Amino acid sequence: MPLSTARRTGLVEQVIEQLRHAVATGEWALGQRIPNETVLVESLGVGRNTVREAVRALAHAGILEVRQGDGTYVRATSEVSGALRRLCGAELREVLQVRRALEVEGARLAAANRTPDDIAELRTLLARSDACADGDDTEAFARADAEFHLAVVRTSGNKILTELYRGLIETVTASVATARHVPVEMVDHGVLLDRIADGDVDEAARMAGELLDRILAGIGAC
Repeated sequence: MPLSTARRTGLVEQVIEQLRHAVATGEWALGQRIPNETVLVESLGVGRNTVREAVRALAHAGILEVRQGDGTYVRATSEVSGALRRLCGAELREVLQVRRALEVEGARLAAANRTPDDIAELRTLLARSDACADGDDTEAFARADAEFHLAVVRTSGNKILTELYRGLIETVTASVATARHVPVEMVDHGVLLDRIADGDVDEAARMAGELLDRILAGIGAC
């Protein structure tokens, strides 16, 4: 689908979505140089600053790469794959350490504050994650698993903790996708969920920590 003229409201967000769509649909292939700024301005019917902001946002997300004096290239097909290209070695370890800090406390509070509706939602999300784990689509699995962990943190009832975790969700998703290939025996997420459902705050926290500890122990250089 060719790029269409953006409406006047939310111009930057609209342009970001149209550029992202061009990448996701293959209109702009991986490694391809995208049209220059002048062409994009004419195609989208917006100003240069709007185009620059949109390109800058997608470059920050890892989807585009701006090469000074050469042009802008498609670097990845989504935020997850873009993050995966950056997430490696020491950076992956740091992400997992942050996840551990947030998820352990999230699981502890979730066990203390869960409701029947929370547990039902968590079981649904875990079933979806397990179904994705049986397939070959790493990105689908990573998103499903990250959504489960976000729901655990949300069940804590702590809005600040939840927003902190939500703000890291793309990086968390990328770490899930990367860690999928770490050769370690994973902690059964169903056991973690059972401990939360039982209201066992100490065991829920321990299981959440053990899950990340195993991955941390198993990662090496990318």
